[in-house]
Amino acid sequence: MRLLFLAVLRPHTGNAVTAQRVRAHLEAAGHVCVLKDAFDFESPSEIANLILAENCEAALALHLYRGGRLLQGHRIPFGVIFGGTDVNEDANQAEKNTVMGRVLEEARFAVAFTESMKEMAQAQWVDPVFTREVKAKVKRAAGVRLIGEMPQEDLHAVVKNCFAVVNSSVSEGMSAAILEAMDLEVPVLARNIPGNAAMVKHEVTGLLFSNPQEFVHLAKRLVSDPALEKEIVVNGREFVRMYHSWQVERDTYQQLIRKLEGSTED
Repeated sequence: MRLLFLAVLRPHTGNAVTAQRVRAHLEAAGHVCVLKDAFDFESPSEIANLILAENCEAALALHLYRGGRLLQGHRIPFGVIFGGTDVNEDANQAEKNTVMGRVLEEARFAVAFTESMKEMAQAQWVDPVFTREVKAKVKRAAGVRLIGEMPQEDLHAVVKNCFAVVNSSVSEGMSAAILEAMDLEVPVLARNIPGNAAMVKHEVTGLLFSNPQEFVHLAKRLVSDPALEKEIVVNGREFVRMYHSWQVERDTYQQLIRKLEGSTED
């Protein structure tokens, strides 16, 4: 089957890495996956021309608003994959919320990476400003450096040489950085928000903090307690193996795409 896959493909970002991984899963099953950057298109009519030119039989979108909205109204079946931006940001804007609801009505399936993301999506339906704020705060913070995107293999090399990985996000869907750190056997300290807490069990697979003072306390504790560090590393690695297996993810996407394949015969 020839599949059109829409995603935001800014280099070296979580979205791009996820899209490449999903495409690999689908192509391993023998499908042809035409991966395109959703930001290159402005209207469904442009997608209609692309579908015709590429002879696509079905489609997939990463992010309901950024990609899914462009697939509405076409004659091919499609599925969608929730991104953190969908449930944490776009869902709070009335116009975007309405559009995403319509996308879900038309989609043949929807994938959520965590139970909390699924619950948030169910509750909602049956960025430049933030970036500037972060950069401004980093400039004022002593001992903190902001490093731009880098290739995944370089990032992994850096992470392996770190004592711990910190996720201080105030909004997360499924943090690839947390999962990668666990897989690389590096301890994780993460802000206690729903997206992070869905993956990090405090003092088992990582450490959760709610404020700067708690972060400092937990970081000092981790440095001074080798037994805790070892336990977190072992449990984190096992968590990834059990619940975020690359092979299980591949099998799941291949099974879902078979649903679209059957739809083309209707």
